[in-house]
Amino acid sequence: RKQPEPCMVALSVLTMAAPTVMGMKLGPAPSPDLRYVSPPASDAANTIARPAIYPVTLFPEIAPHKEGMLDVGDGHKLYYDVSGNPDGVPAIFLHGGPGAGCSPRCRRFFDPQHYRIVILDQRGSGKSTPNAADDLEGSLVENNTPALVSDIEALRSHLGIEKWGLVLGGSWGSTLALAYAQAHPDRCEALLLRGVFLFGPDEVQYLFTEGGTYGQNPQAWEEYRRFISETSDDWARESTNLLGAYWQRLTGEDLEMRKAAAAAFVGYELSISKTFIDPAVLAEYLGTPSILIPFAVMEVHYMLHGGFLRRGQLLDGVGVMAAHGHRVAIAHGRGDYVCQPQAAWRLSEALRAAGCADVELEFVAGAGHSDSEPGLVDAMVRATERFKAVLQA
Repeated sequence: RKQPEPCMVALSVLTMAAPTVMGMKLGPAPSPDLRYVSPPASDAANTIARPAIYPVTLFPEIAPHKEGMLDVGDGHKLYYDVSGNPDGVPAIFLHGGPGAGCSPRCRRFFDPQHYRIVILDQRGSGKSTPNAADDLEGSLVENNTPALVSDIEALRSHLGIEKWGLVLGGSWGSTLALAYAQAHPDRCEALLLRGVFLFGPDEVQYLFTEGGTYGQNPQAWEEYRRFISETSDDWARESTNLLGAYWQRLTGEDLEMRKAAAAAFVGYELSISKTFIDPAVLAEYLGTPSILIPFAVMEVHYMLHGGFLRRGQLLDGVGVMAAHGHRVAIAHGRGDYVCQPQAAWRLSEALRAAGCADVELEFVAGAGHSDSEPGLVDAMVRATERFKAVLQA
């Protein structure tokens, strides 16, 4: 099936006349807005304050030695920074969401003595401009997977890097890492993927349309639906297209409704993302518009359009990775309710069947989706350390 032109899709969604939401009138939201977020499960052991101790943790905090705004066209300027060893193995961190943005913590998965660490805020998010919280329409212009892949190439060229030694991507970042590796297989050597998402229809339906999360997180799913039902004048219609209903509210003229929709959408995902939910994380995301709005807008935008990928594209493309000798490490939480473990398994099996000689899949017990899970931190840092033996500057 032929994919629509990305720019036309983004602009047409904004300019089409949308039906007016006539349901419940929402007043000013509290900050953070937890009105439609399910409360965390009990944690009598206070595991949030006293997490399990794993052999490997993050590297110490490190400041960048280079920062910049890269003009990639289409009105977008992307924030990036570089830290670690200026002469080390080039490594790039691709954040999730889409729209979540990076933080200084992202640098800490890599040994700064060995790696030249690059982090990048993707179009519409983080410190990149325009941010969806400030200019919704501008942030969506040519905001699609092929454009994001091209942005990674533009940054590589801008920094004078011949090829990435390591591309690390989690959640949506794993999707983007695979898309990049398959589009430019000669420009990377190894991938580290966390919480794999292949953008299959089943994955989108499970998470956002068919209630697959209801089995383990019934209240979270009901709150996700309740926001739409209580703000709808046509629940019979909107109940069959929850993503479309969220999109209508996220892009409407009512600012309070836009904020409330973002809080309900992101709050739903965050409430199922960890084994032990930290209220402080909920407050940070839901109380910071420059994080909250891009996270919700970009994620719904990409979900509605199948990630701007052909159905099955990422599994079908593993042959080119095998042909170029890509090394792949995968860390996936056994209790990941956002990105199902089956995606990691399917990817690893496809890579092996295609002839990839170095594929390592680690399912982490007691871990959910977030890269702040101690078990996932341990697995990811061990992987970047293992790659040091085979990746040379």
